Amino acid sequence: QVQLVESGGRMVQAGDSLRLSCAVSGDTFSSYNMGWFRQAPGKEREFVAAISGNGASTFYRVPVKGRFTISGDNAKSTLYLQMNSLKPEDTAVYYCAADRSVAAVTGSRGSRVDYWGEGTLVTVSP
Repeated sequence: QVQLVESGGRMVQAGDSLRLSCAVSGDTFSSYNMGWFRQAPGKEREFVAAISGNGASTFYRVPVKGRFTISGDNAKSTLYLQMNSLKPEDTAVYYCAADRSVAAVTGSRGSRVDYWGEGTLVTVSP
C-alpha cells in the first residue's frame, strides 16, 4: 500500500513562486508514475502535471506549461511541483497521485489513479 503526503501549500500573492512536496512511502518510489492534480472550489478535479517512474518523461496541462515544473527525488522518495508566476486561477487543493500506469496519472480527472494524497491548499491572491 502506497501512502502519499503532500506539503507546501499556503497563501501567496500573484506572481510568487511555491514548491509543493509529496512524500511517498510503502513501496519503491521509482515503481510508480506520479502526478499532480488540483481541484478548485466548485470545479472538478483536473490534471496538472505528471512524470514517468523513470523520470524520462514529463507531461503538463497547457495553462501551466512553462510555469510549473514536476520532478522527483528517488533518494528521498519525494515528488515536487515547482510553481512559478502563480495566478489567482491556480488557487486549488493540489493532490499527489501515484499509479503504475502513465495513462492513469495523465488522465484529465485522474479517475483511474490508484493512490492519492490528502491534498494541500494553495491560495493565490490578486
